[in-house]
Amino acid sequence: MRNLLDSYLNAYNGDITFDFDNNILLNWYPKRIVELNPNRGLSLLELGLGHGYSTNIFSDFYKNHTVLDGSPAVIELFKSKYPNSPVKIIETFFEEFEINQKYDMIVMGFILEHVKNPVEILRHFKQFLKPNGVIYAAVPNAAVMNRRLGIIAGYLNSINDLSENDHLLGHLRYYTLKSFREDIDEAGYELHEMEGIYLKPLASFQMQSLELSDEMIRALCVLGIEYPELSCGLMAKFS
Repeated sequence: MRNLLDSYLNAYNGDITFDFDNNILLNWYPKRIVELNPNRGLSLLELGLGHGYSTNIFSDFYKNHTVLDGSPAVIELFKSKYPNSPVKIIETFFEEFEINQKYDMIVMGFILEHVKNPVEILRHFKQFLKPNGVIYAAVPNAAVMNRRLGIIAGYLNSINDLSENDHLLGHLRYYTLKSFREDIDEAGYELHEMEGIYLKPLASFQMQSLELSDEMIRALCVLGIEYPELSCGLMAKFS
């Protein structure tokens, strides 16, 4: 029987509306984590390959890097894109993962919006964290500025509305600052920091039409750090 996760493979082929945002989000947050944790010797456990951007960035920096993914098709796509990647890949569903090892850092980059029970996932991975280790989790923000404007303009009924592209990507939910904090707290963690990923004022097609320079895109990402409530994504650090 075909792995259900393989059905989302088309979302990673680079031809959907969200690709403009994904290219920004998925290249920014791993570089930001590396910036905040510049020790190459840290052991890293990453959940999900997705487009492969973050895994490629992490594996170029951290020497002890393992990534988990439940889709054989996504794993093969990553290997075809990055044939020389040194990352260790384990094919497993997150809920079923077991290992006799603990890590300095666990990264859940845009994973929790895909799973049926995010709190259960958060709890499960606590056992694989070293005593002084930290978890970074990134999620899409329902209250991003462009969605707020969309409601005022009459294009959206609710900031939590899921689009066709969301379903194509396998999204089950958006997060807000409040709901993200609640899940982290319910899973038994202490939240240390929360920051924004990419301050996005307009819809994707409008942002693309502006043909912003790389410097301006980076500036929107840097500015978003201090304005999580208006940014496209939210990134939390907790343990």
